[in-house]
Amino acid sequence: MRDKTTKRVRRVAYDGLFAALAFGFTYVEFLLPIDLGNGIKLGLANVVALFVLYRVGLADAIAVNLVRIILAGFLFNASAVPYSLSGAALSLLVMVLLKKTDRFSPTGVSIAGAVAHNLGQVICSAVLMRTTAIAWYFFVLVVSGVISGCLVGLLAAWIMRRFEKHVKL
Repeated sequence: MRDKTTKRVRRVAYDGLFAALAFGFTYVEFLLPIDLGNGIKLGLANVVALFVLYRVGLADAIAVNLVRIILAGFLFNASAVPYSLSGAALSLLVMVLLKKTDRFSPTGVSIAGAVAHNLGQVICSAVLMRTTAIAWYFFVLVVSGVISGCLVGLLAAWIMRRFEKHVKL
């Protein structure tokens, strides 16, 4: 019984650390004066989400993303929460499905997740604004999603290799 409790406590502690790290990346992106275009960001917090998905599990990746999105909404922009949640949900769904096939590297999974995230946000926008006029912007977001997904995936894969040697989760 004690081992189960210890494992649960350790898991919650790790999830808290991962959520804090993901939120820290979100905060850094919020502070950076880099304007990549309307709604286009690198998505550094997704390095943490991808790492957690691969090294800890789906439930933890969901929890970390939820905490990060809600905290960021409270502190930076509450109106962005529905967009972030819809993007994160579709992104995680796509990443989990691709990861299960064992045909894609973490970078490939990250690219697909980034594009899916953008698609989720465009769908959310179309629903909330009750128009499909925003759909054209998805094609711009595909390009940014491929680029950011590649960068995030490469960084996450590098971190995973480093952690494999030194840290047991």
